[in-house]
Amino acid sequence: MLLDVKRAAGLAVASLCKTLPDVTLIGTASKHKHETIAEYFTHLFDHSQDYVQETKKLLPEGVDLVLDCVCGEDVNKGYSLLKPLGRYVLYGTSSIVSGETKSFFSFAKSWWQVDKVSPIKLFDENKILAGFHLRHLLYQQGCHEYVRGVVSKVFKLWEDKKIKVTTDSEWAFEDVAEAMQKMHDRKNIGKITLLSDKAPKPQQKAPKEKEKSITSGESTDTDPKDEQTPPPYHFNDYLEEDSPINERRTRLFNSSEVAID
Repeated sequence: MLLDVKRAAGLAVASLCKTLPDVTLIGTASKHKHETIAEYFTHLFDHSQDYVQETKKLLPEGVDLVLDCVCGEDVNKGYSLLKPLGRYVLYGTSSIVSGETKSFFSFAKSWWQVDKVSPIKLFDENKILAGFHLRHLLYQQGCHEYVRGVVSKVFKLWEDKKIKVTTDSEWAFEDVAEAMQKMHDRKNIGKITLLSDKAPKPQQKAPKEKEKSITSGESTDTDPKDEQTPPPYHFNDYLEEDSPINERRTRLFNSSEVAID
């Protein structure tokens, strides 16, 4: 079972799960996104509804695996759906993000909503709780070679067309702010991809200010052409030609595409 699956990571996990034989895959997502992602799942439920009871009607004995990227109250719901020897894996905490940033209130609420499970409870119920944090695995725990091996296997599956990547939209590098805003607003279904050879969107011109009335006591004889428009900001203007940042940026722009989600 995958909880709140609608973005790139969740759909990638769903695609991997479908490589297994005889797998029943249940997902939860907003109702209006069901049509887009229905091909990945055996059953789909509205995440805002009581998906626990609906799942128990289908599988009274429970599920073997719950993958959760939400946290908060969904931890308790997901745990309650496990059958004996079932595994619950937390791989994200989207519930603590409010708008564009992590919210302390959301973090506190998420912490409060999660039951504190003791090892004795796990022992008695024959259930397994686990977590997966890729950034910590790479940069704090030094498991680079392990991750490299897994990524190689995943790419092989992709090359063999056994899994696929769902792309929501493609953007030029110059439009990265708008692309990131779409991701923060959680409006994407699948990956948001930056392309180095894609032309940016045309910039909309700001509306001209209305001329002030002569009765206001201010002159309107100023020629708009006389007003000097400051040059646009450009990242390269603040970098030395041989700076390390500029070198890394050049390598990035020479690549064909970059996925930001």
